[in-house]
Amino acid sequence: MSGRGTPALAVLAAAGTAHEIHEYEAPEGPGARDRDARPHYGLDAAAALGVEPDRIFKTLVASVDGRLVVGVVPVSGELDLKALAVAAGGRRADLAEPEAAQRASGSVIGGISPLGHRRPMPVYVDASASAFATIFVSGGRRGLQVELAPGDLVRLAGATTARIARDR
Repeated sequence: MSGRGTPALAVLAAAGTAHEIHEYEAPEGPGARDRDARPHYGLDAAAALGVEPDRIFKTLVASVDGRLVVGVVPVSGELDLKALAVAAGGRRADLAEPEAAQRASGSVIGGISPLGHRRPMPVYVDASASAFATIFVSGGRRGLQVELAPGDLVRLAGATTARIARDR
């Protein structure tokens, strides 16, 4: 498996930001970990890498009042859509349709990174990230996680930090 060449890794390399690449064999498709027929790529990554789920953050694309935004929350929790709408200065948020998320990000569901999107989208990182020296986020494809300091992620993504996650 080679993680080289994703837009997210290009952003990290161009900035000279310290990071570590972690690759693993990602389960494929909705049959992977069949919980309510929805895959849980982040929990699969945590298990494969032996990392606590609170340190692995999933990237979700949502629509806030019709514009696409990105929420980055721990895989141990869920995106609080109301909190995301407030953080984004909007009234209503819904998860984006998978096709819209893939088009805007340039990555497949389960591999969307908070960095290197095809189209610029505002990024909101859950405030819990700051509790860790490093966190893990998708490197731009399934089976590729990048470990970096939360402050570096916020800086590179031009992100806003807010409480946008809730416990499962």
